[in-house]
Amino acid sequence: MPCCQAAAPLAAAQRPLELADIFVQFKDELPALTPEQHKAVRDIIRCRTDALGGHVDQCDQCGHRQQVYHSCRNRHCPKCGSLEQARWLAARQAELLPVEYFHVVFTIPDALKTIFIRNNAACYRLLFAAASETLKEVAQNPDRLGAQIGFITVLHTWTQQLLFHPHIHCIVPGGGLSPDASRWIGAKPGFFLPVRVLSLVFRAKLLDKLSGAITRGELRGIDDDWSNVLRQAAGKSWVVYSKPPFAGPEQVLRYLGRYTHRTALSNDRLVQLNGRQVTLRYRDRSDGNTSKLKQHSDGLRRS
Repeated sequence: MPCCQAAAPLAAAQRPLELADIFVQFKDELPALTPEQHKAVRDIIRCRTDALGGHVDQCDQCGHRQQVYHSCRNRHCPKCGSLEQARWLAARQAELLPVEYFHVVFTIPDALKTIFIRNNAACYRLLFAAASETLKEVAQNPDRLGAQIGFITVLHTWTQQLLFHPHIHCIVPGGGLSPDASRWIGAKPGFFLPVRVLSLVFRAKLLDKLSGAITRGELRGIDDDWSNVLRQAAGKSWVVYSKPPFAGPEQVLRYLGRYTHRTALSNDRLVQLNGRQVTLRYRDRSDGNTSKLKQHSDGLRRS
């Protein structure tokens, strides 16, 4: 069996489409970018090219030499992050307790998305705080679990179809410490906390935090009728999901791990670039996780 195969590098026309290829072609047509966005585009284009330098790997058996270019290590780059993702996953798996776990998801209504997209960082902090406080408060209620709990939270901001959809994923052990921290209080098998209660508490907390931030002038781009927007959101039923993962907490950790150090659009989901139209692959959860294709025209401008 040969120790290595000295394959010639693929020409651009032969290798799979990458996000960098799209950026190279349309970078001059992108709308005004923030400094962080500009750096991300530049790094993605330069990643694993001679622009970042490299080194030569040599097989110690046959002597074959291969040029290897350096990675950009930008967290937005679809070619980087695999090592950090593996480290994160291993660390979280080592923290798992020998108890049942639950996958809890907090989602905001469509009415709030305009406020969130204009104030990403500030609103994401409020979202994390509202979800965290909700879990702790409801779990500590003696009529519920009556325990102090811990959990892992991860923010997702886009759907598989690249639609803006901020939501918080939580991995929560089914139980916690008693108020005096002297014993473990376990949840009922297959049931953690009532989702209706979680939904009501989460809605009240996030709307209160948003109202306070707007009143204090901490959010920008807010219309004069912002109070009506919050009232509209208050009139909706907010979606909260809470179930034990079918294949255990490791399954959810692996799922979330793909997003802790990866971007919304990975290279393997890109199918083709035809003129100004990008075709990408996505999974439709409303249709049994079926793999489907979607076309974006001038998609870089939209996202």
